[in-house]
Amino acid sequence: MSFSPSLGSTVTNTKMRTPEKLSPFSGMCSVCTADCIGSCEIGYSAIRGEEALYPVGADKSQFASEKDYPVDFSHFNINGHVFGASGIDADTYKASFPNVDIGTAVGIDNPIKLKAPFILPAMAKLNWPDYYGGAALSGIMAVIGEDAVVKDAELQMSNNKVVKSPLLEKMINSFNRYHNGYGDIVLQANVDDEHIGVLDYAIKELGATTVELKFGQAAKGIQGMGFVYKLEDALEFQKKGYLIIPDPSDPIVQEKHKKGIGPHFQRIGKLPMWNEEMLEKRIAQLREHGVKRILFKMAAFDPADIIRVLKVASNNKIDLVTFDGAGGGSGNSPCKMMNEWGLPPVYMESILYDILNEMKDKGYTLPKVAAAGGFAMEDQIFKGLSLGAPYISMIAIGRAAMAAAMAGKRAGELIAKGEIPKDLQKYGDSLSGIYRDVRLLKDTYGPDAENIAPGAIGVFSYINRVSTGLRQMMALNRKFALDKIDRTDIIALTKEAGEVSGISTIMDYRNRIREMI
Repeated sequence: MSFSPSLGSTVTNTKMRTPEKLSPFSGMCSVCTADCIGSCEIGYSAIRGEEALYPVGADKSQFASEKDYPVDFSHFNINGHVFGASGIDADTYKASFPNVDIGTAVGIDNPIKLKAPFILPAMAKLNWPDYYGGAALSGIMAVIGEDAVVKDAELQMSNNKVVKSPLLEKMINSFNRYHNGYGDIVLQANVDDEHIGVLDYAIKELGATTVELKFGQAAKGIQGMGFVYKLEDALEFQKKGYLIIPDPSDPIVQEKHKKGIGPHFQRIGKLPMWNEEMLEKRIAQLREHGVKRILFKMAAFDPADIIRVLKVASNNKIDLVTFDGAGGGSGNSPCKMMNEWGLPPVYMESILYDILNEMKDKGYTLPKVAAAGGFAMEDQIFKGLSLGAPYISMIAIGRAAMAAAMAGKRAGELIAKGEIPKDLQKYGDSLSGIYRDVRLLKDTYGPDAENIAPGAIGVFSYINRVSTGLRQMMALNRKFALDKIDRTDIIALTKEAGEVSGISTIMDYRNRIREMI
């Protein structure tokens, strides 16, 4: 059987002519006929060439892998417990799920408190104002994604360095306007951002206190890319230090472009060429500028690379390293890259557990670690924390949180127009009546809670739901604090899941029954 999807996908707006009859190896229809208009990815490629590598409508949509990985979190169940209480008094009036403590902190020398063990990973598109704002309402962290300044029409630069970015200021303020003493807004930088001094500007001029250095392209080890169709735009990007292919300053290329000859211009993200010495120097520089917390964004690269980055993090007191597993995603990564590159979360967390366990045994000081990669609901979050315990203590929630931001915003727009969706009419005709958790926000923000953007309320309500669900699962497992979660809290349902993760299967327990009795 094939775990990969066919060559038809809503991500690329393609479809198979005979979806019920496919060649599992190639993903093509088993019969390819001359009468077909070419609706699959091969046909699309025949018309649009390299453009067909990428999802359709990246400015209005977010995307994820469609590959059915051999082992995922559905291959585990929560392994319930019935005796005692860990992390709270064994008192039936106290040991109840509302009293489960899911608060945590990020930061070695300058810790910040979080109300829940979540970070909303890098985004700089779609409904970013409410994505960041909702994180602030929830008392957690959110990350402004790479290349944000490229989208700033009012960006000002001097000597190829950023001196003013109104867009970046708005992004930071989207979080700060609702900041309630918990969490922080994080500014991420890739190599191009570093080249034009984005972090230095944001720290010195905008008061950014937490930054994130990015290795590669999160779960997808790619170079970011965007087509540039106008010569003047290509020249402007090149002037700012971006890698533009073909060279728009070449007179021959310019002449061909005017005649419609040759390839379209592409703005290609530079691959990072970090090494330990460069990283150590840059980390020291950022701290000299006044930054309080430095994070790393890593992915499920080769285990040797994972080890190398974790050693750098340990030696330089990095405050959080987020590892992004294949399967998640949101941006404009090539479709095949999303499906076929890197380790899915279960595989990634399993190898991370082994690496971090060995590093601990050898005396390394371990950084705080978060896992990302398609986490959406509380069951997945609990299993992710259990699989990685005690070393993976936070979960990154990206696409799901943005979905909440978009759904919350859209519903708010319809309510404002008096076009309340039928399914919501039973809850009333006002925003405060329909959005159930506004009353919770009033407890913190007072009457002003009525004026909070509906999309931000949507993120807050979604985070409230998964936080409550996490508390319930922890309480039913008699775990009343995050650090009490361990790998015995889940059980592998299949032999393969057990072999990949090292988590016990029911057969493992059966083989130990004699010694347990």
